[in-house]
Amino acid sequence: MGTVERRERQKAEVRTTILRVARELVVREGFEGLTMRKLAEAIEYSPAAIYLHFKNRDDIARALCLQGFEELLARLEPAAREPVAVRRLRALAEAYVGFGLEHPETYRLLFMTDPEYTTDIFRSPGDSGGRAFQVLTGLVDALKHQGEVADTVGTVPLAEVLWGALHGLVSLKLTCPIFPTSSVDQLLETLTGLCTLGSAKRAS
Repeated sequence: MGTVERRERQKAEVRTTILRVARELVVREGFEGLTMRKLAEAIEYSPAAIYLHFKNRDDIARALCLQGFEELLARLEPAAREPVAVRRLRALAEAYVGFGLEHPETYRLLFMTDPEYTTDIFRSPGDSGGRAFQVLTGLVDALKHQGEVADTVGTVPLAEVLWGALHGLVSLKLTCPIFPTSSVDQLLETLTGLCTLGSAKRAS
């Protein structure tokens, strides 16, 4: 390995360490607990060394958001391979809500801290946020194709409504745990039922 390659590898390793420790701070203390001073102390680097890799705390937050979206996408993609649309809906809903409740500080950073952190992630369909949304639009198309949702329903609006419903469920469970009073399983069962209600009426 040449000198240039070695330096690049070392640089990547330092960046990885900074993000790992930054995430640990966020998980332990919330985003407000992430400061450049605390981060420097935790990794035993000088603040100046961190600034060689990130401009400021916001730059670190954006990188953490990108990581978080990639992890969310990794949870959604296996569920998206379910061929039966209604089952896929339930699997995707469980994957999304499960991610949010298992990683509350990551979820808060993604969706409940500062919208500027996630703006770039949704700029194009090729970004992780765009790819995650494509999972939901693919679900809606499958629901329509399999007769669970009327063809007249717009794919993008319904996908946005589904994401909004899942986000609302996670947000309520994180910020107001005594409401909703129904279990997550009951809420997801109801959401799935709402998407099949139209087809049930048409069949009767």
